[in-house]
Amino acid sequence: MARKTRTTNTPLDQTRIIQTALQLLDEIGLKELSMNKIANKLQVKTASLYYHIQDKDQLMGLLADRISSSMEWPESSLSWREQLGLWGESFRKVLLSHRDTVDLFNSSIASGYDRLKQVERLYALLSSIGFPDQQVPWVASILKNYVLGFVGEEVRLRLNVEQGTLSSAELSERYNQYYSQLPSEEFPTVIRLASYTTNSDWAKEFEFGLNVLTEGLAAKLQ
Repeated sequence: MARKTRTTNTPLDQTRIIQTALQLLDEIGLKELSMNKIANKLQVKTASLYYHIQDKDQLMGLLADRISSSMEWPESSLSWREQLGLWGESFRKVLLSHRDTVDLFNSSIASGYDRLKQVERLYALLSSIGFPDQQVPWVASILKNYVLGFVGEEVRLRLNVEQGTLSSAELSERYNQYYSQLPSEEFPTVIRLASYTTNSDWAKEFEFGLNVLTEGLAAKLQ
């Protein structure tokens, strides 16, 4: 008599749920992500997820924490300006690695280990260069909001190109033509700067903005 083969199932745990949720985030986006869809993807009942994750708010926090875990922190031997520059680049890279990360980070507070560790390191750096305790969270918030705001705009404009029928160069040319037809006596500067407005180098623009903030912080310390 043939022996019946036993099917081995991967145990359901929080790590597996978050990994699946991350895959779905990239596939369908944050607005469509739900506990029910995660359960369907895992081929389990939705109720079984709540044994490992309390609710969707906790899910959002865990997802943000998982994404934060891939963020690299610069060497402490570098100057504080260099550290902030590399921190900003790393944060931007992490946010661009998955879909809807800006909305995800804005919808949840830092409560997980990896995300809190990034906050701790940033706070420690700002404290070490001379900012008083009261101002450290303010400065950290300014830096964080710059990166989140920049990436949000970058992603929005990139999606306009990806979802449209025109290439980036063609879309830029269309905007240039629109600006060139504006009344020159009323919008002379807008017309003159049109090509720079519609055809940005994202990496250079991001670095420039972060440098402006860094130099402003240096002036504040003095």
